[in-house]
Amino acid sequence: MTTTHQAIAPETERKTASGPPRSARIRRRGTATAICAALLALVLIGHASLPDLPGHLSSLAETLLPWTGLVIPALAAVALLRRSRMAAAALVLPVVAWLTAFGGTLTDKSSPGGDLTVVSHNVNQANPDPQGTVRSLLAAKADIVALEELSPDTASAYERALAAAYPHHFYQGTVGLWSTRPLRDARAVPIMPWTRAMRATADTPKGPLAVYVVHLPSVRVGPTGFGSGARNDVAAVLADILRAEHAPRTLVMGDFNGSTDDRALRPLTSGMVSAQSSSGDGFGLTWPSSFPIVRIDQILVRGAKPTASWTLPATASDHLPVAARIDLTAVPAGDTGSPG
Repeated sequence: MTTTHQAIAPETERKTASGPPRSARIRRRGTATAICAALLALVLIGHASLPDLPGHLSSLAETLLPWTGLVIPALAAVALLRRSRMAAAALVLPVVAWLTAFGGTLTDKSSPGGDLTVVSHNVNQANPDPQGTVRSLLAAKADIVALEELSPDTASAYERALAAAYPHHFYQGTVGLWSTRPLRDARAVPIMPWTRAMRATADTPKGPLAVYVVHLPSVRVGPTGFGSGARNDVAAVLADILRAEHAPRTLVMGDFNGSTDDRALRPLTSGMVSAQSSSGDGFGLTWPSSFPIVRIDQILVRGAKPTASWTLPATASDHLPVAARIDLTAVPAGDTGSPG
């Protein structure tokens, strides 16, 4: 008996030293993957209820929210490697949550009709080819064109190049508006110490249309988080101005430096209809133009109905131009559509 005991003791020690059996370790790793899948689903469904994280990180997460879909294949690969049925089953949660949040975005929501085609483009103040940019914009045959990030060196070039097609125009500071329809009451809107917003009234066959062109402050991602404080403050100022706007129809176009999912922009987007969200096909990503990852160039309306929204081909700018077709038929009182 003593000999037998000595023969099996080393094997017993090896089992003890190795820790839990391999099957138990796999189950534990599968549990971790399942928990990650459940947390991802919670973020997708309940991101609006998440607390404001330090450094505006909640805003950054909402800006990049559609890209969370890329986490699902990664979790699926882990579940496959671990051979975990529990983890594989848990992946149903984020898949359903992502499709609930963004499945409708992937469908074509455009409809026939529309009274005006509008275009907005951040042309980039360092644009080396303003003439080529204008040719691309003219091809859209828009009724109204809004430009952002004009500079003293380029504004006059755009003015000359667009003059023949758009006899009515106004620009000041870094923003400008060109229109085939008569413009009146054109003025700068004081949202910052220097001019990055303007308003004009466009006279259309369906009545007056208040048109705003805006360029909110830039944001940065750095060691301290999502540097969007200045943008958020200016967005709040603009939101107050829009709430005081009494025109029956309002159009807001420009570079928001943020997506319509960003909680910090909700005071601005609330009560407005996003052309892309309501009538676009896909996410309509605009920046950077070489490989767009986010839509920060927006067209919003109130008292009117977008019937189509799309992006135009790339120019020499780092933003893609955005376009929309707008039905100016009055929206029933109290119906502003879904906030973008």
